[in-house]
Amino acid sequence: MRHPSDNSFADRRKNAAAAKKELLAKFASAPKPNDPAMQERRAEREAVAAAREARRAEREALKAAENERVLQEAAARAAAAEAHEKAEAEARQAEADERIARVIADEAARKAERDRRYAARKARQR
Repeated sequence: MRHPSDNSFADRRKNAAAAKKELLAKFASAPKPNDPAMQERRAEREAVAAAREARRAEREALKAAENERVLQEAAARAAAAEAHEKAEAEARQAEADERIARVIADEAARKAERDRRYAARKARQR
């Protein structure tokens, strides 16, 4: 059962040859690389690409500057935290030194009081 729309082999070959001729004609009529219109389009594409590259470079420069600023802020915060820790450590050490000095002074005062009492007792015994 053949349908009336079925093409024979010869018809298909003829259609394929015609399609190839049309394709070749299309490529033959395409503008050549040295055509002024093609050169103008190429120049436009190059200008767009250069502008795109310039914007990309600008974005990267801004990103690098932002990263540098963030790193500097982090370094400043770290330095401030280190200075704060150092100040706290010095304050703790000064407090400990003061406490030790007070203990030594108290011990010296107790010893002096004990020696005074001992001397007074010895003086009474004589």
